[in-house]
Amino acid sequence: MAQPDLRGGIYMKESGNFEFDDVQGLLRFGYGKLADTCFMLLKIADASAARQWLSTAPVSSAIAIHPPPDTALQIAFSVQGLRALGIDESIIDGFSDEFVHGMTRNENCSRRLGDIGHNAPKYWKWGEGADVPHILLLLYARKGGLDAWKATVEGEYFSQAFQLLQYLPTSDMGRTDPFGFEDGISQPAIDWADRHDTDSHANDRYTNLLAAGEMVLGYPNEYGQYTARPLIDLQKDRFAVNLPDAEDDPSRKDFGRNGTYLVLRQLEQNVPGFWQFLNTISNSVPEKREQLAASMVGRERNGTPLIAEHIPGILPKDHGNHFTYDLDPKGNHCPVSAHVRRANPRTGDLPAAVTGTGAIALINRLVKILGFGQKPEEDLIASSRFHRLLRRGRSYGPVLAPGDAVKPDAPAAERGLQFICLVANIGRQFEFVQNAWIVNGKFGGLQEEPDPLLGNREPMINGNSTDHFNRPTSSGPMQKTCHLPQFTTVLGGGYFFMPGLRALKYISALPTNGNGGSS
Repeated sequence: MAQPDLRGGIYMKESGNFEFDDVQGLLRFGYGKLADTCFMLLKIADASAARQWLSTAPVSSAIAIHPPPDTALQIAFSVQGLRALGIDESIIDGFSDEFVHGMTRNENCSRRLGDIGHNAPKYWKWGEGADVPHILLLLYARKGGLDAWKATVEGEYFSQAFQLLQYLPTSDMGRTDPFGFEDGISQPAIDWADRHDTDSHANDRYTNLLAAGEMVLGYPNEYGQYTARPLIDLQKDRFAVNLPDAEDDPSRKDFGRNGTYLVLRQLEQNVPGFWQFLNTISNSVPEKREQLAASMVGRERNGTPLIAEHIPGILPKDHGNHFTYDLDPKGNHCPVSAHVRRANPRTGDLPAAVTGTGAIALINRLVKILGFGQKPEEDLIASSRFHRLLRRGRSYGPVLAPGDAVKPDAPAAERGLQFICLVANIGRQFEFVQNAWIVNGKFGGLQEEPDPLLGNREPMINGNSTDHFNRPTSSGPMQKTCHLPQFTTVLGGGYFFMPGLRALKYISALPTNGNGGSS
């Protein structure tokens, strides 16, 4: 039976055994109808006051409420923030190395993420050195309600507890990104009811349904395993008594269960530069300009995929999210280097060429397992289901329509994306996608050709340039666009842990000298 919510709504009856009441809502909801947002990066000034504030913070859970709430609050911590609040190092050690050592942990990591040249951390507004935040607050409200919600959230202890490091701007662009393309179309579907089969034999082809453990810690992932996370021995830490038991080790408490890692990157996007460059290359012919822009993105501006003619019964309004690139291996319809094709190649566990039925399937599997018939482009295009991201970002800056952006006097302004994604494994998901698919010039058999939207255009180590974009055609020569400027610049970034609500209570209840294991 549905139950009343204290804020006036009705809890919707849930299916399955998933603990939505212990999960922060962003894992389940995008809060798209809460158009006014406020992202705050905080430093902890007084740990005791910070824990007092956390103990009463109105954090929104993933329980479905009808009608949907008018506001939401989510909280995430950097490793520096957890330490500042007194989390013991024995717990910190249970987190992934990527989270513990950070996005800017060394030059090699920065190079792999594409954070070199103008993207280098030394140029960031936040996220490096003394400018690493402790806490990320995400506030959401309906139009016109953000100021009142922010005042309610801050309440008592806030000014004493925190110092504002950065206030990240956001703006409501609807479903359109700053470049003018419909965004947020393709998102993985999470198997909250645990019905998804993770056996490789059942996932030869692309699937959009993922095991919950790919996004939420404490549950089996696509490998059928539990991602490493902090587990606590109750004999050594009496404050952990109310944490959930670890499913894979019931003798210990699971600090990570129902939590997730949150990746945040502030990406400035040069919208006038993008459209003016394409306008010049296209000799100011609008149709050619639109075609080139769509080929770089991989979709038309209304969201229709360039592979649309291969999707049975697709209509423009459907966007056609149920497709793969199997029928377009050379990129004649959607270039291999297109942004959306890089971000999600839509591959199954085995390429289409080695799947089949019956004896044919068995032979094809053996050929693949023994290493025969390997194509060069398969090296960096692994099965997509192991590398998906749950995106929750918001745009910022004033809207600038493409027709206005091409004008020489297009208004200059700060525009871009506060990129947010949620993952259970930073290295295997976000860092893999960013390194192997987005910034890698050899993606899909390409040569020195990174993402046309996100590429940094820095030369390769051997000195070869990376400022070009190729469009194959079914007949005729390759269409090559050279001297691409850098359209997107990184202004900041960091890794955060967004805990379950019981873990959040654990943090807020810690004594001044740390947790029970260190007292």
